[in-house]
Amino acid sequence: MDQENRKNMQGSEGTDQPKEDKPSPLMEKIQQLGQTSVPQLSQDSKIHCLTIVGQIEGHLQLPPQNKTTKYEHIIPQIVAIEQNPKIEGLLVILNTVGGDVEAGLAISEMLASLSKPTVSIVLGGGHSIGVPIAVSCDYSFIAETATMTIHPIRLTGLVIGVPQTFEYLDKMQERVVSFVTKHSNIAEEKFKHLMFEKGNLTRDIGTNVIGTDAVEYGLINEVGGIGQAMKKLNELIEINKEENEGIIQ
Repeated sequence: MDQENRKNMQGSEGTDQPKEDKPSPLMEKIQQLGQTSVPQLSQDSKIHCLTIVGQIEGHLQLPPQNKTTKYEHIIPQIVAIEQNPKIEGLLVILNTVGGDVEAGLAISEMLASLSKPTVSIVLGGGHSIGVPIAVSCDYSFIAETATMTIHPIRLTGLVIGVPQTFEYLDKMQERVVSFVTKHSNIAEEKFKHLMFEKGNLTRDIGTNVIGTDAVEYGLINEVGGIGQAMKKLNELIEINKEENEGIIQ
């Protein structure tokens, strides 16, 4: 009997192979999006935080050493935020060097068209195409030490020197100017003046705008940090609730 028990134990031990632990859905989201919570899992808070950092990646994949925000990750999140009734407000945190113009404008348009209150805050930098994203929200903040670079649109890669190419570039630039001036308090003439200013940027034209200057120009609503941004977002959420209740009644 002892020999049979030993054989059975050895046989059972031989069949028990160590199984590889599969990452949980939450861990996959952390790896993919760099967030501990996604819109579908935000049950403990009525506010969702969306971070846009590094370089905004568009249709072309950037090198692996670049810190990027992929638009194919951001756009589904914004759709999920709009659909999730538990999320009442969105906080957008920006620390970006800019990136793909069309991807940045797509994100900006989606944020501007959300039916829920939105507040943006620029920490570190909100450069280039990060400017339209910053102003796309209902209310915008910028840290006192943060900066925003305003410069003309540039093309990379093969450029055919024909009038149509420059017309296309000019039209794309007008799209950016129109969006920024529509969603902020800066005048179009002032924004274009900052965009084509000489002597402020090395080897380029444009302007590097620091926190208080961005507010003075009317580009950003207020200088502040995360506390002020959260307080303002909660105020906008309460106003939105009162307006919705008034419509229902």
